[in-house]
Amino acid sequence: MFENHQDAMESLLKSDENFRRLYNKHQQLDKRVTAAETGAAPMEDLALNEIKKEKLMTKDQLAHMMHNHLSEPVAG
Repeated sequence: MFENHQDAMESLLKSDENFRRLYNKHQQLDKRVTAAETGAAPMEDLALNEIKKEKLMTKDQLAHMMHNHLSEPVAG
């Protein structure tokens, strides 16, 4: 996620507790989706779809935070 902005992502992970919390939540949701889709942790379709929605909303929040971070003027 955010491969084109690795430096900014690492900076936010170090400096922004909310970003770090959301990032970790997204990672956990991604693992749950992968486990369900590969059959490692079978899940009802409705539950899987709810997790996918939550994962997408979390990614949208992260993208918004990343956009704001990249739009900030550089101190100098």
